[in-house]
Amino acid sequence: MQPAQPKPAPLQTRLRAFLPLGGLFVGGVTMGLAPVNGWPLAWIAMVPLWGVVLWSDNLSKKSLRSLLMGTGIWGLGYHGTALSWIVWWVQPVLAMGVPFVGGVALALFAWLFITLWGAAIGMTWVALLWLLNRWRTVEGWRLILVGTALWCAVEWVWSKGPLYWTSLSYTQSPQNLWVLQWGQLAGPITITAAIVAVNGLLATGFQSWKEDLRIGGRRLVTGPAGWGLLLFLSIHLIGMGLYARPLIDNPSKSLAVGLVQGNIPTLEKVTGAGIQQSQQVYLDGYEQLVADGADLVITPEGAIPQIWNPFVRSRNIILRAVIDQGVPMILGTFAYEEINDSQTPLTQSLLTLTADGEVAGRYNKVKLVPLGEYLPFEQAIKAVFPNFKPLVESMAPGKFSQQLQTPFGPVAAGICYESAFTALFRQQVNRGGQAIFTASNNDPYPPRQMQQHHAQDVMRAIENDRWEVRVTNTGISGLVNPRGQTLWISEPNTLMTHLATIYLRETRSPYVRWGDWLTPLLLILSMICLFA
Repeated sequence: MQPAQPKPAPLQTRLRAFLPLGGLFVGGVTMGLAPVNGWPLAWIAMVPLWGVVLWSDNLSKKSLRSLLMGTGIWGLGYHGTALSWIVWWVQPVLAMGVPFVGGVALALFAWLFITLWGAAIGMTWVALLWLLNRWRTVEGWRLILVGTALWCAVEWVWSKGPLYWTSLSYTQSPQNLWVLQWGQLAGPITITAAIVAVNGLLATGFQSWKEDLRIGGRRLVTGPAGWGLLLFLSIHLIGMGLYARPLIDNPSKSLAVGLVQGNIPTLEKVTGAGIQQSQQVYLDGYEQLVADGADLVITPEGAIPQIWNPFVRSRNIILRAVIDQGVPMILGTFAYEEINDSQTPLTQSLLTLTADGEVAGRYNKVKLVPLGEYLPFEQAIKAVFPNFKPLVESMAPGKFSQQLQTPFGPVAAGICYESAFTALFRQQVNRGGQAIFTASNNDPYPPRQMQQHHAQDVMRAIENDRWEVRVTNTGISGLVNPRGQTLWISEPNTLMTHLATIYLRETRSPYVRWGDWLTPLLLILSMICLFA
């Protein structure tokens, strides 16, 4: 007689087993919807993630595999939703000679890889907490402190790598300007720490409330959740006070800056006709802004998609115009690492052109975009797709210690993707950068990506206490003051020029002076709590 086969679990039981994972995914998607327009969502979206850590009797006895799976699902929801615009990269991929199916596959692979890279932040965090609890059990408010410190530390490590965009802090930009003022103290990690701590307290309070219900109680706001709400309100009220401080600018330090948004799609710009069109568009914009009274004109990343050649000065209509008009221009173009040596690597650069016909300043892009400005695994990709031809050859990164010089003094510069790397701007401001200029090319991405990019620049302006000018090829360009207020913003996919007045500043915020001092402080406090 054969043994009876076990009956399959009822559908209701199986669905109940998947509910926690579904809640984690919904929480991650909620966090992914927060950037740009949904900042309040970030203050509750981590509650399910904290639940993975808090809602168990003994964290160290839980399966690390199940912890990583749950946290990874939350990360897929967050980073996958926030970075969904990456799939638009399929357009330039197809132009590189990749067949349609292969192009879609490459774009989806890029989106999935970068999503998993971001999700690894949370997975590393939960693994560290699991290991820590195997050594010494951490509970209550100590767990919130330690968890917040570890999240900040992991984000800090990720910010030093090649792929970084979705810091928790950027979920508050550009609308929650009260909270963003905290960035002046210790950078974006200050906002990240606040979000993690508030969510942790709310999650703890929710667990306590569930326990109270079992014994007939109804406590919710008088326990940890109440502390979470108090922390949330305190952060915003203090931020409101920081935001209300008057801007004190020296009128003698004013500068009229002209922006040219050329609106030439990349796939058109790299053709022979597109190069001529680019030269004419930026020449016309330059002359119009000079006539309007500009002291300096800025163009986007790769405005002229040619390699800069100093030996054909008489035939360069842009340089001739600068010599004739006498108004300097910051030109986005490509150049050899040594301008006079074509044997050196190519760089993505901003060049300061002056009336004497010389390059008076230069900034080379430090953080290059994989598959856009250099080709990782080049041989493997070409083996799979023999017709693959990159739009530009692989470029060399610039040095972290650069400074862009202008006739009006040094400024902090960034090119496109670098807007997410806050330390890159801090070190330039700390060495005397009096304003922030960013030049980007957001084609072919949709307005949502452009808005996220603008949100990153708003944070950089606040942290460094500087006026910021961002100029892009297809949008959105903008002007941001040191409080993070967007004083002007362009329409996407539109040809336009704009004349903006900024003020050069020499102040140094606590973040500029001391960098991210909060993360080591939280780690030290955590160690004290663990050994006390």
